[in-house]
Amino acid sequence: MTHRFDEVLAPTLYFDRQFNTDAVKILPGEYYVSARELLMVTVLGSCVAACLRDRSNGIGGINHFMLPDDRRDEDNRLSRSMRYGDYAMEILINQLLKIGARRSNLEAKVFGAGNVLPGFKNHVVGERNADFVLSYLATEGIPVIAKDLLGNYPRKVYFFPTTGRVLVKKLRSMHNDTIIERELSYSETLRQSKVEGDIELFS
Repeated sequence: MTHRFDEVLAPTLYFDRQFNTDAVKILPGEYYVSARELLMVTVLGSCVAACLRDRSNGIGGINHFMLPDDRRDEDNRLSRSMRYGDYAMEILINQLLKIGARRSNLEAKVFGAGNVLPGFKNHVVGERNADFVLSYLATEGIPVIAKDLLGNYPRKVYFFPTTGRVLVKKLRSMHNDTIIERELSYSETLRQSKVEGDIELFS
């Protein structure tokens, strides 16, 4: 059962024995926000995650997303991929505000956008995701106080929103088939989603 101070999309809740705390696992296309002490964990390949928190009260949240492949209209802010990225960020911010965060107190840490998916040239996928999230946060006036983006490896991110602490584990020597399969499947889902109804893209 979802805690009344949590807002969630498709949660995977568990108890993390390493850190001795309740935790939630965030998969591609998901987000999670909470006002209680909770560890948020995600594994990123070419996707990006924004960890946002209210620096005063510790309310925080995380998302995990990738821009849909929209090569025909990459530079147009009204394109499908830009609208999807905007939605991924807006829903996270709006849910944080809904449970008590103040927009003026928000700060961000951003991660991911690695060049790990086969068949994509010139680091385009990761770079587009990294450029988007940094541009979005700059436009919204939310300071980015830490980032670990790009590179040729996946990352496992541990976010403790109440304190703002983030641990990043670079998965250099791990078999990454599961990460790649998950992101390719997510990318294909985005590609097949209808343009209208941005919210539907998360389903």
